[in-house]
Amino acid sequence: MQWMLHRPRLALAALLLLFFLPGPLLLQLELNNAPEVYFPKDDPAVAFDRQLRERFPQEQVLVALFEGEDLFDPAFLEPLHETVLAIRGDPRVERVLSVLTADHIRATADGFAVEPLVDPYDLDARTPQQWRQRALSDRFAPGLLLSEDGRALALVVRPRKLEDSLQRLALEQTVRQAIQHHGLEPRLTALAGHIALDVAQLRAMISDTMAFIPATLGVGLLLLWWLFRRWLVVILSAAVIATVANAAVALLVIFQQPYTLIASILPPLLSAVAVAMLMHLFNAVLHAAQRGYTGQERVRRAVAQVARPMLFTTLTTAAGLASLTASPIRPIGAFGLTAAAGVLLTAALALLILPALIARWDRGGWSRQRGRIQWVDRLTGFCAHLSIRRAGWVLGITALLLAVGLPQIRHVQVETDLYAFFDEDHPLIQATQRVESRLSGVMPLEVVFTAPARDGLHDPQRLAHIDRVQRWLQARPEVDYSLALPDFVEEMHWAFHGEDPEFRALPEDPRLIAQYLLVYDGVDLYDVVDRDLRRARLLLNLNIHGATALNRLMDDLRAELRAHPPGDMEWDLAGMGRLFADQERLLIQGQLRSLIAVTLLLLALMWILWRSPTLAMASMIPNLAPVALIFVVMGIFGIWLDMATAMIAAVAVGIAVDDTIHIVHGYRSRRRAGAPPPWAIARTFRHAGRAVVATTVVLVTQFLLLGLSAFQPTAAFGLLTALGLAAALLFDLLVLPALLILWHRNDQRPSKPH
Repeated sequence: MQWMLHRPRLALAALLLLFFLPGPLLLQLELNNAPEVYFPKDDPAVAFDRQLRERFPQEQVLVALFEGEDLFDPAFLEPLHETVLAIRGDPRVERVLSVLTADHIRATADGFAVEPLVDPYDLDARTPQQWRQRALSDRFAPGLLLSEDGRALALVVRPRKLEDSLQRLALEQTVRQAIQHHGLEPRLTALAGHIALDVAQLRAMISDTMAFIPATLGVGLLLLWWLFRRWLVVILSAAVIATVANAAVALLVIFQQPYTLIASILPPLLSAVAVAMLMHLFNAVLHAAQRGYTGQERVRRAVAQVARPMLFTTLTTAAGLASLTASPIRPIGAFGLTAAAGVLLTAALALLILPALIARWDRGGWSRQRGRIQWVDRLTGFCAHLSIRRAGWVLGITALLLAVGLPQIRHVQVETDLYAFFDEDHPLIQATQRVESRLSGVMPLEVVFTAPARDGLHDPQRLAHIDRVQRWLQARPEVDYSLALPDFVEEMHWAFHGEDPEFRALPEDPRLIAQYLLVYDGVDLYDVVDRDLRRARLLLNLNIHGATALNRLMDDLRAELRAHPPGDMEWDLAGMGRLFADQERLLIQGQLRSLIAVTLLLLALMWILWRSPTLAMASMIPNLAPVALIFVVMGIFGIWLDMATAMIAAVAVGIAVDDTIHIVHGYRSRRRAGAPPPWAIARTFRHAGRAVVATTVVLVTQFLLLGLSAFQPTAAFGLLTALGLAAALLFDLLVLPALLILWHRNDQRPSKPH
């Protein structure tokens, strides 16, 4: 530190290098919030789904819904066909499903034929009413491609494998442009599905990033100006914050991690942490200036005052954030790692680079108007007096409040519903509700059956097992639509026998089934069975979105399949419904792992710092109790534990412990100098208390800004983190001094004579 203090030009060059170095990497940043980036690559469900997509189409689709009374008139169907052709020409698109492209099975004189449900090249063959009636009488189209009343038609755009959210955005734009170009936009009432969901999240992520990075930076710099009234403070702070944020985001590129919804919280978080850390440094410079020191000596004494506590607060904050790497959800782990690195870089800049710049270019005086800190002195003075004089009462009331509140934690629900991230009036929610009310649910789930050998699905008994499971699922209220191989076999059997209703059943002869499947010359069949006729998919459209409801359905389905196994076939669940529901298990695992990790790491660091296990344990109480309070509030107000709120505990503890360290460090320093405990606490609050309160106000203010987001995960993260930090301040100002007083009394109590 001393070496760099005498080399301001080198310090400036290092700061500029760190500021500009991430630039080329930031140009390579991947914006991607697709569901796949959240799943562990080695998870069995992910591996199975990846294997499944090698033979079957993607199940994440984009649904365009058109409504009107004349949808089967040539005046609408002709431009709809042109729209289908335009979309299908996009290399990202594998198929466009509609009444114009779907297979229809009908009887012929010598068997059955497979032809387009509505033939776009021969629309004059039937009247609009006849086309409508044909579509409504089809076994497969209603509920998937048209509404039950025929007044709504859908285009289901099925892509090839898309690599990231930007490709999904491009696909959505292609679909919108094609619809607009062919004059169908007035009839378009909804654009929904998982691709639309991903695009909406991407837009929300970008919007929040563009809004909250400058907002949190501006508020932080404004508060620093209000406290110190020095342009040098504002300029240096802005440079440090920008450098740290750029470097942390650039690390995502180095670690080959995308910029996700979780990562979008990274710049505002590091901005808040940097402002709080720099405030301690500038406050120490102010104190040194008030004691008459100038130039390098002023800075040297300021750094000497804050270096030790700042190093340990850096380690504890970094440890708290790094504990998130224990989460199996990859973006959360990447967030924790890069945020921890950002905190370490902030400390390095504050202790190595800034002192040299301050010493070289500090030309003004340092003073603080009394009016700006009187309320802080009154607050800390009141808390010190209360906790010293009424230590037992403070701890007793705190314990009572915790005892009343802690039972509410059991009401915290682990849940992730990506649609609940948006307000009810958001276009995506309106579109999804429209599609689900006119057609069927947008959440896909698959039941996959695998026969022992090739052509094993010729066996009518195996098809009967699949049919039984399908009928069991159709009776469930969560299932709006289902499609499986037995549906096609029954339809071919019915058509082959002159559309006699008695033959709309599974044939008993495997040779007949084999013959049907051989002569079928359409394409829809191979959405539900592979060409080896060994693996079949039972496709489901569900009207539920949350992980809890999905897990409930899947648990019931698994229990049904175990109680009534599908013969000699293997079975498993797949699709977005399965993968998404597994988030609940991963969230619980990640929350437990990160909480245990952060508690053990911080306890070990406290033990090393204080060299006292008792004091280390006492220091943890003011930091773990606010986490409990956060979960109490979540339980009372029904706030879910989801991908955003799962990070709050580690973040809040990692940041809040900084104030504890500053207070305990000041207390121990004064105790070693001979001050009695009450006096040591009072003097510590008089000096460190100001910075502790000011930094917490800055942090809380910046996190409250995130609470203004219309995107629920960002808002919940901001509000709950602000609550946790405010609660941690109260615990540091009231509970921590009371613990120190009682600890001292117990140490001074004479032991009983033997």
